[in-house]
Amino acid sequence: MSKRRVVVTGLGVVSPVGNDINTMWENITSGNVGISELTKLNPDDFSVNVAGEVKDFTATDYMEKKQKRKMDLFTQYAVAASKMAVEDAGLEITEDIAPRTGVWIGSGIGGMTTYEESFRKYLDKGRVSPFFIPMIIPDMASGQVSIILGAKGINSCSVTACASGTNSIGDAFKVIERGDADIMITGGAEAPFNHMSIAGFSSMGALSKSTDPKTASRPFDKDRSGFVMGEGSGIVVLETLESAQKRGAKIYAEIIGYGSTGDAYHITAPAPDGEGAARAMQQALDDAEVGPEEMDYINAHGTSTELNDPYETNAVKQVFNDHANNLAMSSTKSMTGHLLGAAGGVEAIITALSLKENVMPPTVNLDEPDEECDLDYVANEAREEKVNVAMTNSLGFGGHNASLVFKKFKE
Repeated sequence: MSKRRVVVTGLGVVSPVGNDINTMWENITSGNVGISELTKLNPDDFSVNVAGEVKDFTATDYMEKKQKRKMDLFTQYAVAASKMAVEDAGLEITEDIAPRTGVWIGSGIGGMTTYEESFRKYLDKGRVSPFFIPMIIPDMASGQVSIILGAKGINSCSVTACASGTNSIGDAFKVIERGDADIMITGGAEAPFNHMSIAGFSSMGALSKSTDPKTASRPFDKDRSGFVMGEGSGIVVLETLESAQKRGAKIYAEIIGYGSTGDAYHITAPAPDGEGAARAMQQALDDAEVGPEEMDYINAHGTSTELNDPYETNAVKQVFNDHANNLAMSSTKSMTGHLLGAAGGVEAIITALSLKENVMPPTVNLDEPDEECDLDYVANEAREEKVNVAMTNSLGFGGHNASLVFKKFKE
């Protein structure tokens, strides 16, 4: 049985750089940083005071107030981005197509804010809301989207730390490719601004302690000092080419390859020299049946951490050999911060748009590259250049590595 072609027909986003696709893309390609001072918590309580917060989000624009009260913020973001993506796709989920329309949305830590708030109430009053469990479990973003949109196909959630969004899209792609669904609403969602998340990541030494929000996230730069935590949701609508053409849908890009590997090395540190990441990229290329020399652009995981940036650079060199010096690579986390489980969803959207618009987004704040980071990172300004094949990488705690390959759509 031949593989079914899968295309991207809808995009939806809630992010630190905009809560709609046009605003997000304009800010990303203009190099506008969405990181600001931490406001959702008291910055005096932490050694960190910068954050990639979502601004001006009104949940009731996308759901009833009664529904909102039963959802953690990460689920609210997922519902909003999913509704945007479905509307963008011009998709009406009728009873005829509902059983063949699925949802696969990942989250790294789920409803941790609800957990924290509920535990305090429990200590104070000795009881918790009956909605406590449905609000905290990471799969509830996928569950609520399915319920609200009436999608009755496969309903799942990949929880692979910072690779959750990318794994979810890859897994959803494979569901369609093998014939188990025709349409998938997929991506990632995260809302990690609570005391325990920031305290935990700070205790690990993972977060930047920079006091300047605009320059705190600086992937591949020698002065990088850790990642900046972000929040939001990125959702794409994937469907068979046949379905998209039958509906007359616009097509952003075609998804052609997925690779997913494990480091089997350490709970937080990446495998030496990016060995696991390299295997994920190679697996994605093999799945896509494209040669290394065909790659034009890579949206890097690029966290602005001590180990990730040189290891990911080295992984690209292992996979692409001499062509590594000819392709372009950038980290849009320099503008959004690190959206944890939502990062892969937002970055898949950016990758699809880079193909459609022939624009490679920049890595901002790259003033003096680390000596071990010596590739073309599209420093500081976006580049208008034809993009035919592009990849996006996500690498998560626990040794989770995921890569997706997209290509410009042609009949």
